[in-house]
Amino acid sequence: MMEPAAKIYVAGHRGMVGSALVRRLQQSGYSNILTRTHAELDLLNQAATHAFLAQEKPDFIFIAAAIVGGIHANNTYRADFIYQNLMVEANLIHGAWLAGVQRLCFLGSSCIYPRDCPQPIKEDYLLTGPLEQTNEPYAIAKIAGIKLCESYNRQHGTRYFSVMPTNLYGPNDNYDLANSHVLPALIRKAHEAKQRGDSELVVWGSGKPRREFLYVDDLADACTFLMDRGVTDGFYNIGAGEDVTIRELAETVMSVVAFPGSIVFDAAKPDGTPRKLLDVSRLRDIGWQARTPLSEGIALAYRDFLARHGG
Repeated sequence: MMEPAAKIYVAGHRGMVGSALVRRLQQSGYSNILTRTHAELDLLNQAATHAFLAQEKPDFIFIAAAIVGGIHANNTYRADFIYQNLMVEANLIHGAWLAGVQRLCFLGSSCIYPRDCPQPIKEDYLLTGPLEQTNEPYAIAKIAGIKLCESYNRQHGTRYFSVMPTNLYGPNDNYDLANSHVLPALIRKAHEAKQRGDSELVVWGSGKPRREFLYVDDLADACTFLMDRGVTDGFYNIGAGEDVTIRELAETVMSVVAFPGSIVFDAAKPDGTPRKLLDVSRLRDIGWQARTPLSEGIALAYRDFLARHGG
């Protein structure tokens, strides 16, 4: 268990996932939460990262630091996505071991799984087929993070585990249309279309792919649940357990934003993976499941968007 006075380092605390982890830990009464901004600690710098961990010696580490983005960003900045993510996770995991840190949670991504694997996706399907090409570099970096944790556990006796979240959304999301994921992009596009008085909302692709979405505070709750429960190895899918089509998602966003127009699909844009629904039975069997319905979560996300980007 994590004792209330435990020193807990959240890497990437300013991002959507990291900030949700800090919120969740604070709500649970943990006050000794360790954070560093990028200006204070560059996680790409191995010597600085190792020195920081050796000095602070946290009891628990959550690795939420990563370079992330949607289809366009993943496909455009392929070298950045594989290099930076490999370096950050390697510096932190190796540095944690050097500093004697026994408990660590590495946050991966559901894109680690093969493009065309059976649905819903079980953890056992890892490395059973080719990856989706548009985000292969990012996926390979995340797979390497899982294997780093497994390998350090086997060779050095650490207790590091990984979690594989589905598509996330919520407070502190990225709404930059060039680099964001589908849900925040739709929120921004629907809001701006409403402001302009447009009659149509243009959505990338065919609208047919199915996607699963998890409110980020539910992810943070799952991570702290696993760490507090004493999970010591392996990896766990974290998702809502159900999916929707991109068309259904767009319709829900339009309803929340109160945009009365119609949807037009831009078939020239890529769809990505046809379907990506996680099998969450491994996590559900030990007592955790998501709590936030999609429409409620989108309403909370839209409130955050308005607060940060104006009405």
